[in-house]
Amino acid sequence: MIDGRLLRTGDRGWLIECAGRRPADVAASIWRRPWASGLREVVPAATTVLVVADDAAQMERLAVRLRGVLDQTGVHAGAEAAGEAPRTIVIPVRYGGADLEAVAERAGIEPEDVARLHSGGEHSVAFFGFAPGFAYMDGLPEPLRLPRLPSPRPRVPAGVVAIAGNQTVVYPGGTPGGWHQIGVTAERLWNADAHPPNRLSIGDRVVFQAVT
Repeated sequence: MIDGRLLRTGDRGWLIECAGRRPADVAASIWRRPWASGLREVVPAATTVLVVADDAAQMERLAVRLRGVLDQTGVHAGAEAAGEAPRTIVIPVRYGGADLEAVAERAGIEPEDVARLHSGGEHSVAFFGFAPGFAYMDGLPEPLRLPRLPSPRPRVPAGVVAIAGNQTVVYPGGTPGGWHQIGVTAERLWNADAHPPNRLSIGDRVVFQAVT
């Protein structure tokens, strides 16, 4: 049974709707196929994966291959299922952001418990979006899952660690932001002059390490 659905997008694109699957896992499974060398882009998002081919003449054949990937990619399959160990990136965090106490109050816990729960979570990079270097990381522990702020702040500095829904982000700097700010890191995760500019990649495990 195929849990994903393919939608044609332009003359060279297929959009996969990933019902029951992590888009990052589906994207990783596609890139592992020998025929992926004929693809221009494989872009996971929150619930979909966009696949863009180099050649518009083979789109129906590509659809068959993508359906094969969906057949073979389990609901929780990822890099480990294929024998590949994901990277682990450690990000030191000084907990004490502008919204830490409000988050603790809404969760019915103490601020130090917010830090303990967050740093103990199993986080992984799911996809990028919104702005260059803006990585959406799944794995936020259930007690900390809150909707975004009703009004975003007009500008959030680089290194701010914030949470919303089931995800964590580390702001690359210079963007507005409506997530709950719980800490800050001195690590630079996005540098336009570096090669590659992103320190994080889709599928990376992220460990948030509490520091003082």
